[in-house]
Amino acid sequence: MVHKPKSINLALQGGGSHGAFTWGALDRILEDGRLHIAGVSGTSAGAMNAVALADGFARDGSEGARAALENFWRCIGDDAKNSPLKRTPYDVLTGNWGLENNPMYYAMDALSRVASPYQFNPLNINPLRDLVEKVIDFDRVRRCNAFKLFISATNVESGNVKVFPREELTVDVLMASACIPYLYQAVEIDGVPYWDGGYVGNPTLFPFHGVTGTDDIMVIQINPIERKGTPKNPQEIQNRMNEISFNNSLLKELRGIDFVDRLIRQGKLTTDEYRQVRVHVVENQAELKPLSASSKMNVEWEFLTKLRDLGRDTVTDWLDENLAAIGERSSIDLRQIFQGIGAQHQG
Repeated sequence: MVHKPKSINLALQGGGSHGAFTWGALDRILEDGRLHIAGVSGTSAGAMNAVALADGFARDGSEGARAALENFWRCIGDDAKNSPLKRTPYDVLTGNWGLENNPMYYAMDALSRVASPYQFNPLNINPLRDLVEKVIDFDRVRRCNAFKLFISATNVESGNVKVFPREELTVDVLMASACIPYLYQAVEIDGVPYWDGGYVGNPTLFPFHGVTGTDDIMVIQINPIERKGTPKNPQEIQNRMNEISFNNSLLKELRGIDFVDRLIRQGKLTTDEYRQVRVHVVENQAELKPLSASSKMNVEWEFLTKLRDLGRDTVTDWLDENLAAIGERSSIDLRQIFQGIGAQHQG
């Protein structure tokens, strides 16, 4: 008996090259066919995945989306062949995916702490922008009506999140969503400067509410919420600061969802006025957490495909265990996350 696919909203986090994990997760979801994508919200690398997904879907459905995602990440990997930001032979030999032993990585890190991108890159050269313009057809993305699509960026002046719907997506919007302020100049759209959306929405969930036809949200998480121990060296401290700030807005939204859910279950709110959102999280922190912060800048094809395969395997296991929960209940206990225990499956 063939069952109708279950509708889901996908929330895609940013995290540099670790976004290849999300590529793998999306690839497996599209291949599996048991889920219908109703909406997608993406930030930074998550926005890149979301836009490539829409571009391919508009061209040739699920198979077109899979091909577009692979083409995007393959182009990323091809560009890395001539980049000075590579692992050292020692790192390759020892299986370390980080770039912390590369002198160029240290030089760039040091430069970003004493000079702004307006000083060390006055011409605002960004190879990623050129790649995106080459591989993504934004006219086709704007015409894709298979699912709702939302891309988030940070308004530099107000500090608020700006959510761009599919109809407004351009290369500027995508680059704004991925604009790391100490590496790239702010992206101006209609005279307003924007930085990476991760600071205020990694990713945003509220655009889904009441507009996609489903109250199930699957967060594909690549940034650890909890990390034991105190960071000691400068790189570890900076990385943990970024993880905390990039997860903060997501945690606030999840707290709001949990609060409303509890009030509904207690009979203090009615479903006539409030929606009971079901949350699902796909993550593999056992594998992703040990990766160093510098590995987020490693775009070697071997590393990208390793992350892709990890994402595919993780989603396969998740679907086997949790598919029945979609449309019925949340598959995690949100309060466990807030208490610092991590995402736990609900019975």
